[in-house]
Amino acid sequence: MHDQPWTTAPLVALDLEGTGSQDRHDEAILEIAVVPLVEGRPDMSAAWDSLINPERRISPRPWISPHLTASSLADAPTLDKVSKVITEKLSGKIIVGHNVGVDWRLIHLHLPHIEPAGLLDTARLVRHLRPDIKRWSLTALLAQYDLQQQVTTLVPGAGPHSARWDAVGAALLLAELVGHLPAKADTTLDRLAHVAGLEFRDQAGGQDDQLTLDL
Repeated sequence: MHDQPWTTAPLVALDLEGTGSQDRHDEAILEIAVVPLVEGRPDMSAAWDSLINPERRISPRPWISPHLTASSLADAPTLDKVSKVITEKLSGKIIVGHNVGVDWRLIHLHLPHIEPAGLLDTARLVRHLRPDIKRWSLTALLAQYDLQQQVTTLVPGAGPHSARWDAVGAALLLAELVGHLPAKADTTLDRLAHVAGLEFRDQAGGQDDQLTLDL
């Protein structure tokens, strides 16, 4: 599988909004978005997102997006209600995200049965390509590469730190960064995993194939 062009791989962009890592094992998922990539581009017709009712009171915190209010979360489904959908959308797929290890840690905490085929980190890829860049946030990088308007066009009515906006942003950033790799037309999944991968599994053989492991 790894010698195939990266654009033909089963990629999905993932973003979660949570209560924060300071909650440790009690960190709750408040919002999730999964956006498949088709030929290296986000497929908005198959994009899915949902607010998640944490089933407990959430204290206001600066990093929790303003749209994640007590009232909006109270009307949202619980994680149990959408766990089957999440499992179907992530299992066997290569998950793309910005600092994807953070999102994967939270998914694995709550849904440990999910087994993706691999993880690709756009933050790791940009560090490989542009070690001179000092601002690593997704919003800053989308501005750096002039991608913000494209995200806004694909996700109208949303903004940074909403799960769908950030997932689409990560998908577009991946394609942009791959375009800056040498011999970009020949970029295989194996090569992309080498510079941006965190963990990959050989689904067919049932054995872990650790191309890189940085969790």
